[in-house]
Amino acid sequence: MGKVIFSIAYNVIPEKRDDYLSVIRELKTLVVAEGLESYSVYELKNKKNSFSELYLFDSMQAYEDFDDNQDERIDILMTKLSDLIVEQSTHYTTQFEVE
Repeated sequence: MGKVIFSIAYNVIPEKRDDYLSVIRELKTLVVAEGLESYSVYELKNKKNSFSELYLFDSMQAYEDFDDNQDERIDILMTKLSDLIVEQSTHYTTQFEVE
């Protein structure tokens, strides 16, 4: 099987935008794993405070192993993120490359 794209889309509480950006900047420096080709965060052009995190894995195995490789600081940042996101606005997608 080919590459895997995992994405998380959500809305950030407007008053907590600066806190969110601070957490995401740190998270982007920490998220590394074997088989993770890239981790990026994007904001929708015409919808302020609506963000997507995109993870690109080189294989299904790397995707499946990803959660097993988290360190404590990443777990803390992920918990902080959950406090900054509008409830019930999160959507997950997983896409598999066609070969």
